[in-house]
Amino acid sequence: MLGRLHHVVIDCRDPASLAEFYSALLGRPVTYRTEDFCVVAESDQHSGLAFQRAPDHQAPTWPEVGVAQQLHLDVMVEDVASAGAEALRLGARRLAGAVYADPAGHPFCLVPRPAWAAPLI
Repeated sequence: MLGRLHHVVIDCRDPASLAEFYSALLGRPVTYRTEDFCVVAESDQHSGLAFQRAPDHQAPTWPEVGVAQQLHLDVMVEDVASAGAEALRLGARRLAGAVYADPAGHPFCLVPRPAWAAPLI
């Protein structure tokens, strides 16, 4: 195991309002909030849904293919550098910093394991 899912991150124009929507829909609190990034989770020590500001966001046109669905995975790891090397070995492509694309082109981020999360085994 290279890492563990941390958040599913959804692009949007207004992270706070989308987080409030999902908070009410799922009955879970907003556990982290900045102007550009919000998280809805069971508690501030759990992974959950995250909402990331994308100023030019266009709503997906599913099931039509005109505008793709926009989200990415955050994968928590013990060491970003060594996990990045392993991700590349597995077939990922580095996009920028700790942002990679899976073999089909979907983006994911390698993030340091938060202190509240159990160590990876």
